[in-house]
Amino acid sequence: MQTNMTNMRQEIDEIPEAAARLLDGSAAQLAAAGLALREKDPAFLITIARGSSDHAATFIKYAIELTVGRPVASLGPSLASIYGKTLKLDGGAAIAISQSGKSPDIVAMAEAATKSGALTVALTNTLPSPIASASSHAIDINAGPELAVAATKSFVNSIVAGLALLSEWVDDEALKAAVRALPGHFEKAVKLDWSALAQELGDAESLYMLGRGPALAIASEAALKFKETSNMHAEAYSAAEVLHGPVALVEKRFPVVTFAARDAAEGSALEVADSLAAKGALAFITSNGAKTAHKLPFIETGHPITDALALILPFYGFVEAWSRAKGFNPDAPVALKKVTETL
Repeated sequence: MQTNMTNMRQEIDEIPEAAARLLDGSAAQLAAAGLALREKDPAFLITIARGSSDHAATFIKYAIELTVGRPVASLGPSLASIYGKTLKLDGGAAIAISQSGKSPDIVAMAEAATKSGALTVALTNTLPSPIASASSHAIDINAGPELAVAATKSFVNSIVAGLALLSEWVDDEALKAAVRALPGHFEKAVKLDWSALAQELGDAESLYMLGRGPALAIASEAALKFKETSNMHAEAYSAAEVLHGPVALVEKRFPVVTFAARDAAEGSALEVADSLAAKGALAFITSNGAKTAHKLPFIETGHPITDALALILPFYGFVEAWSRAKGFNPDAPVALKKVTETL
């Protein structure tokens, strides 16, 4: 292994191993929490998270709604930590995500949810921790130490944990198999080359990241990583929502990256990407069906929910290299720190 690699690059390369470590080391915790959800049979769920963890929560939200048909809503942690409000959550469940497990507002909201009667599951990279103590069940995402400020393997493992939890809850053998296969798919995805995107971006100062369904969570994470590692303005939109106003800013060679998975939304994402390319935008998409947009390489996982998750690995590799090429240190972005504790 090269000794001059950034921590971020090393942690990206570790994602396949980290995912396998999670599935092996936290199997008992996942099974217990999944059984508890099955017995609770919640009418609804809430998620509690911020930053990359909130993007992971969005991915899990779509997975639950598509698989179980139960509505999932993101709650603002400040409801508990700042406003002191108590919500009626006794018929539901909550998923709280925090790598450090100690952000005061996330912990406060998880504790409030548990006290209100919700079945609360914490996904955390730190056990023991306040978030674990505040929740009914705690799952160690087993990502291992993450030194780079920009989260990569902890983001992926949070979603893998959420999908494994979901598969245990509904006892879905197809989803269980798809989750078990993820480390192997990640091994291939982490080696994909997106340098063609870097060559075309040039001196661009702003771009859009698009997606639908679970892929919208990936677009949101990608936009955040551009900001964190490269001080580059990036905004994430639904591939449908972008047409309701934001498209007005898409001029000739304005960069647009569309994250498309092999699911029911791929066709609509393709249509939007191709239409923007036809208007002169610098449009890229992770689909082989593109007619005018540039195609980015991707790995097919064989399952419509896990497929979107594999898209983030080649992007991580791209953005780490892009950050260094622009003279930044992706391990230590200016004005950011690894653990952000908000009230």
